[in-house]
Amino acid sequence: MDGNADDRDILARAHVATRLPAQDLDRARRFYSEALGLEPVDERPGGLLYRCGGVDFVVFQSTGASPGTFTQMGWEVDDIERVVAELKRRGVVFEDVGLPGLLGNGQTRDGIAEIVGNYPSKGARGERGAWFRDSEGNMLGIGELVF
Repeated sequence: MDGNADDRDILARAHVATRLPAQDLDRARRFYSEALGLEPVDERPGGLLYRCGGVDFVVFQSTGASPGTFTQMGWEVDDIERVVAELKRRGVVFEDVGLPGLLGNGQTRDGIAEIVGNYPSKGARGERGAWFRDSEGNMLGIGELVF
């Protein structure tokens, strides 16, 4: 690969920009507001910009649909039980998943999974996770690091 050696980390200095497709932007706005308690910090025709914990993500009008078969974006929280309970109260439906690496016969319990050895770069011994789909079928996750 040609290029300046100083350019090797060109993306390491960039900000990550998550983009989530929405076939119905008004429906997505209602879901993010009513279910997740989030309001756009900026909007333009065809897109909504949200900010959580100093990081931005965009929900944009798209004719394509997400397959919703993998986590597209997630939040790290300090108390996953409290967050999951509150989101359930607001009508969010959590996925029952069965995956290798999950404790307790590889299944979620009350919407929460115990994950062994995930994300070792964060210094945790594991993570507790929960997943749900937004109104557009995007798979979103909630995670709590276990130290």
